[in-house]
Amino acid sequence: MGREEQIEEREVLDSIFPDEIQDISETEFRVSILLDVTNDDGDESEPPTILLKVLYPAEYPDEPPILDLLSPPQASPHPFFILTDDKDELLAGLAESIEENIGMAMIFTLVSTLKDNAEQLIASRQENARNIQEEKILAAEREENKKFHGTPVNPETFKTWREGFRKEMEELREKEEREEEIAEKKRNKGKEATVLLTGKQLWERGLAGKVDEEDDGDDLPAAVESLKVAA
Repeated sequence: MGREEQIEEREVLDSIFPDEIQDISETEFRVSILLDVTNDDGDESEPPTILLKVLYPAEYPDEPPILDLLSPPQASPHPFFILTDDKDELLAGLAESIEENIGMAMIFTLVSTLKDNAEQLIASRQENARNIQEEKILAAEREENKKFHGTPVNPETFKTWREGFRKEMEELREKEEREEEIAEKKRNKGKEATVLLTGKQLWERGLAGKVDEEDDGDDLPAAVESLKVAA
């Protein structure tokens, strides 16, 4: 009875897969399964093809068929599907269908299940790749947007900025004064020279008014002396 059911199923499979099925022996054959894959923009890879190899044991369909998965010769690689890596997972995914259909012709059901599982596996990987790419784009946008957002201002950040600014200005002033002194010494060929300060520098150093006072004190005795001579 098992062999009669095998022959009957094989005839049905010939009518369903006229170009996809290939006999190996009276009890063994291969079914070529072309996966329906929608590629993302820029992905020009060809959809993968799986060869499902079926061997009828003597008691099939009362016992499970012996299955194997193969790649077609010179198959083009696909970025989201490598049969050698996915083979065990895909075969394991047929276990439930086999158990549910013991005692009945099941090869068409197994072909359909295998096709669906493989396509879902690829679609899941495509989705993961899109998510990773989108996250990279969002991360790049966040980094770019940071250029247009300064540090939020609050009393603490303003205080820190003000202290740093004052320190920077003081260092800059001292640097300019040193450079002026060095330049003046060079002009005098290394001799000690009196550096003339600007009004702003006199004021910053607290010397404003002192020079005038000293000058007034020096001129007063001379003026008094001249008065005495005139008398």
